Amino acid sequence: MTAQEITVHESGIDGLLFVDLPVHGDNRGWFKENWQRAKAVAAGLPDASFVQQNISFNGTRGTTRGIHAEPWDKYVSVATGRIFGAWVDLREGPGFGTVLTREITPATAVFVPRGVGNAFQTLEDATAYAYLVTDHWRADAGDEYSFVNLGDPHLGIEWPVPLADAELSAKDRAHPPLDDVAPLPPAPVLVLGARGQVGLALTALLTETGVPFTAWTRDELDLADPASWPDEVRSGGGLRRYRAVVNAAAFTAVDAAETDEGREEAWAVNASGVAALAAACSRARVTLVHLSTDYVLDGALPLGSSYEPDSPVAPVSVYGQSKAAGEMAVRTCSRHYVVRTSWVIGEGKNFVATMARLAEQGVDPTVVDDQHGRLTGAADLAAGILHLLDTRAPYGTYHLTGSGEPCTWADVARWVFEDLGHDPDRVTPVSTAEYTAGRAPGAPRPTNSVLDISAVLNAGFTPQDSRAVARQGAMAFGD
Repeated sequence: MTAQEITVHESGIDGLLFVDLPVHGDNRGWFKENWQRAKAVAAGLPDASFVQQNISFNGTRGTTRGIHAEPWDKYVSVATGRIFGAWVDLREGPGFGTVLTREITPATAVFVPRGVGNAFQTLEDATAYAYLVTDHWRADAGDEYSFVNLGDPHLGIEWPVPLADAELSAKDRAHPPLDDVAPLPPAPVLVLGARGQVGLALTALLTETGVPFTAWTRDELDLADPASWPDEVRSGGGLRRYRAVVNAAAFTAVDAAETDEGREEAWAVNASGVAALAAACSRARVTLVHLSTDYVLDGALPLGSSYEPDSPVAPVSVYGQSKAAGEMAVRTCSRHYVVRTSWVIGEGKNFVATMARLAEQGVDPTVVDDQHGRLTGAADLAAGILHLLDTRAPYGTYHLTGSGEPCTWADVARWVFEDLGHDPDRVTPVSTAEYTAGRAPGAPRPTNSVLDISAVLNAGFTPQDSRAVARQGAMAFGD
C-alpha cells in the first residue's frame, strides 16, 4: 500500500479530517493498516504523537456515546460494524457550535482535533470502535474537558436510533446544552525564562492576544539542574498538554562565561540543561522553540555579507560554544525551531536604555564602531515566534533580527541621543581594540553579526528595522 492509496479530506470543521483507508479482503476476511505514521503524514494527516489506544465494544445497535471534547487529538475508526458519527466544534472562535455527521465503516477513519466534541451511535450489533489519543486522561484537567447533550435540539443531530430508544449512560443524558457550554481555549504555550527580555515580551503578547500560557521562571524550572525538575517534566508527560515549549531561558553573561565559575554555569544552563529539555520534548513529541544567538558564529564573514541559517557554526567565546551545543541538542527533537537573533532590546537592562540614561545624565560615551549587526526588538522576537507556531512553518533554524541596513553600536548610540534631543556627536566612535585597552579581558565579540533573515521573511513575518527598534527603546526610556 502506498501513501497515494490513503486519501485525506477536509471537512466543515477546521482540522477535522476524514480519511479513506484501503481495505484488502479475501476469503478469510479483510485487512487494513489503520494507522501507519509515514504514509498518513505523507497523505496530509498531522504528525500526531499518539500515546494510547482505546477500544470501545458495543453490544447492540443504537449504543450511543458522547458528545465529549478533551484536551488532545484523536484518531477514530471502526474495527467491526458501522457507526453514525457526530462532531461538534467546541473551540473558541467563529466555528463554535458547527456540527457534522457521517456514517463510518472500517474503510474510514477520522482525525478529531483537540476541542472538537466527538460522539457516535452504533448501526450494527457487536461494533468495535477504536481511537488513538495524544495524551493520557488526567483527572486534574478540569476546564479542559467539555461535554454537550446528545439531544440538544440546537445541534439538530438526527440520530438513526432515537435517543429515547438508544443505549446510553446516565451521564451522557445529563450533559448540558450547547448554550451552557463555555468554548474551549487553544492549548497553552509554556514559556521558560519568563523574567528575561524575550520572556517578558512573550508573556505580554500572549496576554494581549488572549492565548493561554504558562510562564516559568528559574524558580519553577532551573535549566542548570534537571535533577530538580518534576518527574512529569523529565518524562515528557507533563509537557504533552502544551501547544509548544518556548525556551527563552539562558545564561547570557558573555564575559562572566570566560571565568571558571561562569564557564560551568554557562554549560550547565545553555548546553546540558537544554539537552535535557530537548529530550523531554522529544518524549512528549511537543514542539520546542529555542532562542539562540549570533555568538554561535565566528563573526569573521566579510562585511557586506550575512550569515545564513545553515552557515557552519564556529563560536569563538565560551558563551557561544555553550549556545552552539544547545542548538545541536535541540535538533535531536523532531519538532523544533531554533530562532537565532542578535542585539536584543526589550524591557529591562539593555544597550539602548544605557545610552538613553547616559544621554540624560550628560555623559559622553565612547562606543565601538567596528562591530556590525542589527538591533532586534524583543516584541518582534515574540511576535515572530508565535507567527512560526501559528502558521506551522517548516521546522528548522530561522534567523530573526531587525530588518533594514546593518549598523554598528556607535550608530545605535547616536540614534538614541538624537531621538532624545541630544547632540549625537557627543558619542565618540572607537575600535574594539581601543575600547578594551586597559580593561579586564572579556569574551571576544563577533565583528560581523549580520544574519540573513530571508527564511523568516519567506515564512510571512517581517520584523521592524533596527532604526525603529532603537527609537522605540529610547522613547520607552523617556516615558
